[in-house]
Amino acid sequence: MRSKDADPDRSPAPARTDDPVPPGGSGAPALPAAHRWRLLAVLLAAQFMANIDTAIANIAAPAIRGDLHASGGETGLVISGYVVAYAVLLVTGARLGASHGHRRVFLAGMALFTVASLACALAPGALVLIAARVAQGAGAALMVPQVLSGIQTHFAGRERMKALGYYAIALSGGAVAGQALGGVLIAADLFGTGWRPIFLINVPVGILLGWAARRCMPAEKRTGGWDDVDARGMLLLSAAVLLLIVPLLLGTDQGWPAWTWVCLAASVPVALAFRRGQRRLAARGGRPLIAEEVVREPAVRWLLAAHGVTTMTYFALLFVLAVYLQDGLGHGPAYAGLAMVTWVAAFGLAGPLLAAAPERHRPAMPALGCLVLAAGYTAVWCYLVTGHRSGPVLFLLLGIGGLGLGISSNSLIGQMTFTLPDDYAADLSGVISTNAQLCGALGVATLGGLYLSLSDTSGATAGSAAHALRWMLCASAALSVLSAAAAHRGSRPPTA
Repeated sequence: MRSKDADPDRSPAPARTDDPVPPGGSGAPALPAAHRWRLLAVLLAAQFMANIDTAIANIAAPAIRGDLHASGGETGLVISGYVVAYAVLLVTGARLGASHGHRRVFLAGMALFTVASLACALAPGALVLIAARVAQGAGAALMVPQVLSGIQTHFAGRERMKALGYYAIALSGGAVAGQALGGVLIAADLFGTGWRPIFLINVPVGILLGWAARRCMPAEKRTGGWDDVDARGMLLLSAAVLLLIVPLLLGTDQGWPAWTWVCLAASVPVALAFRRGQRRLAARGGRPLIAEEVVREPAVRWLLAAHGVTTMTYFALLFVLAVYLQDGLGHGPAYAGLAMVTWVAAFGLAGPLLAAAPERHRPAMPALGCLVLAAGYTAVWCYLVTGHRSGPVLFLLLGIGGLGLGISSNSLIGQMTFTLPDDYAADLSGVISTNAQLCGALGVATLGGLYLSLSDTSGATAGSAAHALRWMLCASAALSVLSAAAAHRGSRPPTA
């Protein structure tokens, strides 16, 4: 690891991977091994819960619309309000964690998330539910950045790779579990409560995790006050993300009206204004919202691009497969929700495989994972071309993609954390999480939009749905190959 004041024009040396004990960077004390793994369990449970709620409302949308007599636009905001608040505030949550202490901000986020979940479960109407979902997303944005920061701070070497493997499972598995859990709970209709248990279940879990976090997360000294927080940068970045993600989330359903294109165009100058402001603040000796070293490092940019593209195809697959199985083939929500179980199971194998891989092969893992992901999409395409539309073989073939995404996600995030020193853990955490949410929304808007346009054109029959899915898989496979090239570029050792 290099120090924060190392030569900025020099590429960072790869971190040692045999460190037996993590340094406890960023002012955090070194923790005993057993304590570290208990801490990781709490952090990943919070990450898993936050990711569940990004997807769980998709399955519940028809039930919510019928019960609350919500319009199509209101139902869309129930789904997207969470993701918008989550994506907009992730970098802010990371910076607050760095300046006010990861434990303090994590607990605040958990409390807000839990209270908002209760409000969602008790919502008497659509407007209250939308407001509660936005608050829920804000709570998640405070919690989630502390997870990756905690891993980078308290784990090193092979332990970090192992921890990142579990982290990647929480990322991927949470979204799939959200669809599966949502389908099962809605089908069960517990005590005649319909969709409400999908939010109510968060309340006891949130209380338990808050209690566990107080016991496991080490207290930290504040490294700054509110005066050190770049409020102008927060507002500009939030505005840029808002202008970008809202049209991506709502544009497809609304037929891409003029306001969506205006927002997308406006996001560019706002983002440029944020970038200029960050540079000026750094030149004056201030603390920018995102450290310049993070976005300036070429390897990190290539790795972020690869991670973003693979995440884009994954979020699109979650959306498209649910629509394909329910609207195209007529299956129920529980069936659609459980369709990705093999994907998650294969994803879980990636962590142990990477941890056991020889050190000399580790730089090749990001590109290899992207290529395996492309092979998974291609295998499903071949299955559909032969005339099949669903069934156990389809779900088994999805496991190839799950293994590929697991290898790529684990190794891409690991490579980024080893490329930068631990001083930038909060900055990197916020950037990775925001990048994933934006690219996920972009995937649903583009690849999901491609599927919807092709299936609707032919009348949304089972045959046309399979035809549309094949084209979506072709595009996903091609993008995964491109991400392999970016991953290879970012994983190359620095030249002297």
